[in-house]
Amino acid sequence: MERVVTLKANYFAEVYGYEVVIILTDGKDKKPFYSLSPLVRIINLDVNYDELYGKSFLKKTVLYLKKQRIFKNRLRDCLFSLKPDISISTLRREINFFNSIKDGSIKIGEIHFSKANYRDFKSEKIINIVQKSIAFFWMSQLIYQLKKLDRFITLTEEDKMLWTELKNVQTINNPLSFFPDRISQCENKQIIAAGRYVPQKGFDLLIEAWSLVEKKHPDWKLLIFGDGDRKLLENIINKNNLQNCYLKHSTNDIACEFINSSIYVLSSRFEGFGMVIIEAMACGVPPIAFDCPCGPKDIINNLKDGILVKSEDINELADKICFLIENENIRKEMGIKARKNAERFKIEYIAEQWKLLFEELINKSNNKKVNE
Repeated sequence: MERVVTLKANYFAEVYGYEVVIILTDGKDKKPFYSLSPLVRIINLDVNYDELYGKSFLKKTVLYLKKQRIFKNRLRDCLFSLKPDISISTLRREINFFNSIKDGSIKIGEIHFSKANYRDFKSEKIINIVQKSIAFFWMSQLIYQLKKLDRFITLTEEDKMLWTELKNVQTINNPLSFFPDRISQCENKQIIAAGRYVPQKGFDLLIEAWSLVEKKHPDWKLLIFGDGDRKLLENIINKNNLQNCYLKHSTNDIACEFINSSIYVLSSRFEGFGMVIIEAMACGVPPIAFDCPCGPKDIINNLKDGILVKSEDINELADKICFLIENENIRKEMGIKARKNAERFKIEYIAEQWKLLFEELINKSNNKKVNE
């Protein structure tokens, strides 16, 4: 989310000449991870939700409600001071009161998750029926707030179709963070995956599939870039006695790693979009992805510029990896087509969609004021 917001903010400020302000609640003394344009202004409300971590459920609830009041008051004061034409929520804690702030700005919400995996309340400490009740309440509350927005933005058409309760939904994909001049020749015997070491990314499934691939192609290697808890993954590697599967730390130059690879694999159980797929494709690397919700089917033209595999099917994933390993010409052709497909996600095309949306909503708002 931070990378995407940074990309768009920089482009809107530097190319379109917008006055862009990013409002934060936490990390007051931390420098932004991604480089922000000097034209983009940051305001930190210093609510500090990080204080919630480590607290008991009761203390966390009381403290959360207190911080929500602080956040609402500070955000209201901030918006009335800035008097923006457009305010955009990334659907975090502010969505609960975002629409109630009558500062005169157009209100847009953009979700960086899929509906199926947003506000999906889970806790080992709370019985199942209570978890389902809380999840239902949270989603109902969210739907109520989303209906009030001037526009609600999803990342994929697949996810858009899930929000059947809403009539204000529009899809705008995430933009590419790079589009390199140099691309992969798809000749190195190297396969790449990337993401956080969390269950969502399905690296446990990928390593199990790789145990089947390595038996047939011991001269190929799999590199998984990311950070997090690697103990489970290391155990699977050791259990299968894998020699060519490597867990690597995240890198600031993932494009270079893509270019040195011949196949990219996305093994996620679910996604909001799948940024890493389009990044690999931009580098001319054909992707193989589980057809999980949501993202891969919106991006990949199956068997043309990549391959979609039934979600969590380890055997099919192994088969498709072996297929691309064993068919170099098809692999290279898919890589070329993948690069071409990825062009539609360049920042200039995605930003233009946002610009048209802003102009449409502003014109509609102006016309409404004239009629009133």
